[in-house]
Amino acid sequence: MGKTAIWWIRRDIRLSDNPALTAAAENADQLIPLFILEPELMENAAPKRRSFLLNALADLDQQLNKLGSRLVVRQGPAQAAMQAIKETLPEVSVYAHKDFSPFARQRDAQIKSVLPFKSFSGLTIRDPNEILKGDGDPYVVYSPYKNKWYIEPIPTPGDILPIPEKLPPLPDSIESITLPNSPQVTGFPASEQEAQTRLDEFLSDALRYYKSQRDRMDLDGTSRLSPYFRFGLLSAREAFTQAQIVWLQSKNSQERAEIRTWMDELVWREFYTAILYHFPKVMGGPFREDYQNIPWRESTEDLHAWQEGQTGYPIVDACMRQLKETGWMHNRGRMIAASFLTKDLLINWQLGEDWFMNNLVDGDPAANNGGWQWSAGTGTDAAPYFRIFNPVLQGKKFDPEGAYIAQWVPELSQLPVEFRHEPWLLSNADAHEYGFRLGETYPQRIVDHDFARQRTLDAYQFARNL
Repeated sequence: MGKTAIWWIRRDIRLSDNPALTAAAENADQLIPLFILEPELMENAAPKRRSFLLNALADLDQQLNKLGSRLVVRQGPAQAAMQAIKETLPEVSVYAHKDFSPFARQRDAQIKSVLPFKSFSGLTIRDPNEILKGDGDPYVVYSPYKNKWYIEPIPTPGDILPIPEKLPPLPDSIESITLPNSPQVTGFPASEQEAQTRLDEFLSDALRYYKSQRDRMDLDGTSRLSPYFRFGLLSAREAFTQAQIVWLQSKNSQERAEIRTWMDELVWREFYTAILYHFPKVMGGPFREDYQNIPWRESTEDLHAWQEGQTGYPIVDACMRQLKETGWMHNRGRMIAASFLTKDLLINWQLGEDWFMNNLVDGDPAANNGGWQWSAGTGTDAAPYFRIFNPVLQGKKFDPEGAYIAQWVPELSQLPVEFRHEPWLLSNADAHEYGFRLGETYPQRIVDHDFARQRTLDAYQFARNL
């Protein structure tokens, strides 16, 4: 029978640049490509994120068939699923990529008590333990972390692992449950080929304008690769090396700055993963303990208005409606929406964090938590409590013609551009001309921003003085 390797698929639903798969295929006579439907993850996942995952797995199964294999699906919990395989196969080892959330680390520790477990870097470009300060402590500020990250040897195209030409056979009579059917997520076809196509198209055009256009919500200036990174349909290492090639080939300093900004965003992803790894407490509360006692408001009505895109602030409502309909939101929009909940409504950032995870197709625990704590001012920034976005000014700056607002808040699309961000400035005569009635056609503002800003500054100062 020989050695059997389990390639345990978690957040690496791809065949290219997959160290765990490569090692498993090279060191075994038989290979089981295994995905475990774990209740803790499947039941709590956003519906669109679950659909994306299931369709990605279905596509992977088709690709495995071309290599003489197939996907094996088992019901969790993971420890029970692995134990069942162990009972039928005498010599079996597990190959997987490291994952860094508290849940994943606890789960992997359980598997190591059952089977030989070999883990590899594949979720991130660098292991969180690679980038440390001189005294061995983890970095807690992004800029010095980034500087150290770039000092280390940068991955090159030669590091990228090819798709295996053939895989070892499956063990005889290995059983698999049927993968549940799920509709495709509109706008995000779930396949490794789609991820590669998107990367190629982004590298050939929008990457060169990324720094200038990434915050414009009315432009297609971002890569929209986040769901593919989230589930590993695209290797972050491969994406980084491909961007680096474009950067090296460019002779224009401005263009290089544009490209480098996107490369830095991949480092941000690494930073937030490292923060979660070294400080798992962030999943349960603020990174900065001096903000444990912010007197958050409890307002179910205001929270619901924010969730449904009915706050009366057009740019905020456009963001929240895009999230609800598509499962995705522009990154600038995420910052605007998060700032509004935490700083204008003074509602606990953790409620927003949960709402995003319950709706985002790309919901990633580390990035989502890091983003929310940044917006709330409770995270790793030095002194960010006074950073309070003005939602009107943010809208005017990053959606100057109100095109994004018109798309997602159609009741404002007939208004002249100068009123799309501030419909409350319409005179009664103009409002009548456009068939618009504030409070009926579109809601009144649920809070005055100037009042809310001072209220938040007072609340944060109160917490800092305790």
